[in-house]
Amino acid sequence: MHVIAVANQKGGVGKTTTSVNLSASLALTGARMLLIDLDPQGNATIGCGIDKGALEKSTCEWLVGEAALEDIALECVAGIALAPSNADLTAAEVELLAVEDRVGRLRECLAPANCWFDYVVIDCPPALNVLTLNALMAADGVLIPTQCEYYALEGLVALLDTLEGARARGNPGLAIEGVLRTMYDPRVRLTVEVSRQLIDHFGDQVFRTVIPRNVRLAEAPSHGLPAIFYDRRSTGATAYMALAEEIAAKRSTP
Repeated sequence: MHVIAVANQKGGVGKTTTSVNLSASLALTGARMLLIDLDPQGNATIGCGIDKGALEKSTCEWLVGEAALEDIALECVAGIALAPSNADLTAAEVELLAVEDRVGRLRECLAPANCWFDYVVIDCPPALNVLTLNALMAADGVLIPTQCEYYALEGLVALLDTLEGARARGNPGLAIEGVLRTMYDPRVRLTVEVSRQLIDHFGDQVFRTVIPRNVRLAEAPSHGLPAIFYDRRSTGATAYMALAEEIAAKRSTP
């Protein structure tokens, strides 16, 4: 089981879009997938076609020990198992602050599922809070979506510091899964320049795949579908399929 946290404390960079579409694309390659919505906004839950307001149990109950994963997981498109979320998760965040190992709770919860899934994708909230720290302590790698804009590199500094903190606190093997350039428009000079800076700084940790600006990616969540099920021929859908194949290829390389 390979656990990928999709994280960036900056909002609007495509974390949820990446979490949902990467999960669907990996599932279509035959991988057994678990998608964990760790954001109280519940956008990944909505993007998988689940009514977050109708949830009886969610990631909240799982994290605080009131339910097992099999009690909350829902099967979604492409056979994805979803640990759904809604605003109740904010209560779990508060409750975790009183727990001694407050940042290791998700790792503990995931341990029994080790042989159930090939990949776990965690959609993190847009903040470096206790929920994001739980994701980093449970993850094998961190996928960092970033727009190619002026403050992109500066905004990554705090996240990289947090990764170092997670390694020091008990997850020494935590790696950068890759930096993903999102909402990419090669016609914009700044986009090309920041892309070059990212490659200069991160080298081969930058995915070859780029996610273009694409209206179908923006429309798909309102239909409760990953882009590949909404419009499989769209450039956004094909880009996420390429990303899934790139990640799978890295995993298969000794």
